[in-house]
Amino acid sequence: MSKSTSGASIELSNVTKSYPNQPQAAVENFSMSINPGELIMLVGPSGCGKTTTMKMINRIIEPTSGSIKIDGEDILSLDQNTLRRRIGYVIQQIGLFPHMTIAENVSVVPKLLGWDKAKTAARVDELLSLVDLDPAKFANRYPKQLSGGQQQRIGVARALAADPPVMLMDEPFGATDPITREKLQDEFLRLQATIGKTIVFVTHDFDEAIKLGDRIAVLSERSQIEQFDTPANILANPASDYVSSFIGEGAALKRLALIPISSAKLGAATASGPAVMVTENLREALDHIVLNGGSPVPVTDAKGKTVGSISVKEISNALGADASALGIKKG
Repeated sequence: MSKSTSGASIELSNVTKSYPNQPQAAVENFSMSINPGELIMLVGPSGCGKTTTMKMINRIIEPTSGSIKIDGEDILSLDQNTLRRRIGYVIQQIGLFPHMTIAENVSVVPKLLGWDKAKTAARVDELLSLVDLDPAKFANRYPKQLSGGQQQRIGVARALAADPPVMLMDEPFGATDPITREKLQDEFLRLQATIGKTIVFVTHDFDEAIKLGDRIAVLSERSQIEQFDTPANILANPASDYVSSFIGEGAALKRLALIPISSAKLGAATASGPAVMVTENLREALDHIVLNGGSPVPVTDAKGKTVGSISVKEISNALGADASALGIKKG
């Protein structure tokens, strides 16, 4: 979570969504408290109700019962359009208007809010720069002239245009190839560290949830919460076999990706081989060790100075588990 936040708290209390002629509710008695600036991942199988739950926050889907409050204000007391302009929304299909330039796409909500041209133009330039797209190059292009990854970044920029305290994201990177997806995830984490929004993010990809989320809610049918905790705690202590099935194989390896090398007690600075930076995580350190034939590798600081070494033993100790959990011998 970012140290500073422009996000809002969200409180869902016993929220239910029922449809006529359906034997069961789509979402039943869903309750969750979300802190300002927190990035919450909703994970579950298709049809479990996670997207329905998220869409009730901006009333694209109206709740049947229960209450939803943003910074203590009941959303049902607000005009729908007013509410939606205060909540950024990013979907997998992106939904850019093909006949509008990138600048026009990003400025849709500011124009609806009556911003003047100078303020709107300045905001467009600011946001394009924020998502690493040079305004001078991209502002006047059309969506079809951008790659899928670039279009997705514009979708995020457009959702941020009016500086909303809350963002809803419905599998926003799901339609991209694996390489682009990883880059977008990295950029998004960088962005969130800067903007500190409160984000509810729907995904079916548990690895994505681990990488991005401050907390993860693992959902079953009717949006029942099976476990709601930090990625590290869920990986270390899954609440049930159902949760374990989402984690899949290699829970220890997935935990390594959450632990920075700086948290490990390093060995002497005598190792040789491909160095790993102290700012990287233990999963990346293990990759280097494997490439080095299982031997310890040097650890360097941001200036390239060797500050120690790391082996499977140090990784295991940092993980708090026996090296056998990693399936390899101690180095």
